[in-house]
Amino acid sequence: MARVVLAMSGGVDSSASAILLKQQGHEVIGLFMRTGVHGPEEHDESRKKGCCSALDAGDARRVADRLDIPFYALDFEHEFGRIMDYFADEYAVGRTPNPCVVCNNWLKFGKLWSYGKQFDADYIATGHYVRQETIDGEAQLLRGSDPDKDQSYVLFGLRRSLLPKLLFPVGGYRKEEIRTIAREAGLSVAEKPDSVEICFVPDNDHFAFVKRHRPDRDTSGVIRDTAGTVLAEHDGIEKFTIGQRKGLGFGSASRRYVLQIVPSTHDVIVGDREELLASALRASKMNWLIEPPTGSLHCQAKIRYRASAVLAKVIAGADESAHVEFAEPQSAITPGQAVVFYQGDRVLGGGWIEEALPG
Repeated sequence: MARVVLAMSGGVDSSASAILLKQQGHEVIGLFMRTGVHGPEEHDESRKKGCCSALDAGDARRVADRLDIPFYALDFEHEFGRIMDYFADEYAVGRTPNPCVVCNNWLKFGKLWSYGKQFDADYIATGHYVRQETIDGEAQLLRGSDPDKDQSYVLFGLRRSLLPKLLFPVGGYRKEEIRTIAREAGLSVAEKPDSVEICFVPDNDHFAFVKRHRPDRDTSGVIRDTAGTVLAEHDGIEKFTIGQRKGLGFGSASRRYVLQIVPSTHDVIVGDREELLASALRASKMNWLIEPPTGSLHCQAKIRYRASAVLAKVIAGADESAHVEFAEPQSAITPGQAVVFYQGDRVLGGGWIEEALPG
């Protein structure tokens, strides 16, 4: 019997993970990561939940009690402050952050294994829809079996050395099967809505969050077309992301899209949809879940969570950088987002997009 420390968020996926781990004969210890974040969902049961509120903590504790497993709530408020700082600072320099990836890298796996070792755990587990399998003696990270729920994109930053210590109990199931497992166990979270919002921005107003978090920073400027003509003023580049069409703040006879955000001048450049296309990108801070390639690597790549993986060639640099060329031009390549590489179902690694390139 192995001892497994399970990250319990109070949602159906981690709760079903506890059931499955117990059915497999493991000794399960539940950990809830308390971040200190509070939002409107604390008082409104109809809202879709996050994954770290007081309500979620209560749900996780009730599940642990029902399944008769030890449960601990850990204080990560200080560490979580770094993620909110990152979020605000990325928007303020014209990038579009991905806090879920950062949270996984820094907290859910960065800190979870440290606590797991304190409990003499053999493994740590989460309710992510991915799979970890050992093939030919090598631990590999694979897409989840449910293509609609696959979360492999947000886990590209895992340490390769940690893979053998990870369990993802729900990764081989479809979402409806997981709800059935929780329902049959009599868990009240069986019908709980999925978390769809950034937990510290429950109203989805990124601009207001950045202004509250960085009140002394002024990023107001103007919106220009590609010829340099001023079309409108704006009160902060935090309001914009590459590819955005709605909410630009001015009328136009044709559809305009955000092509570029210039942090040095606070200019927002807009143009036609076709101008969003790019054939390549430059990425930094690469993390490889395979032996790092020394030449070019042919694979599939995703440039955002909901994007399809497309054919690409990756040329790795010596400074944790990479040049990525696509077989077909891609639209709205966005600095601050991740590019993640695959061979079939296997996750090879990924990095952070710095800029789109013409090819």
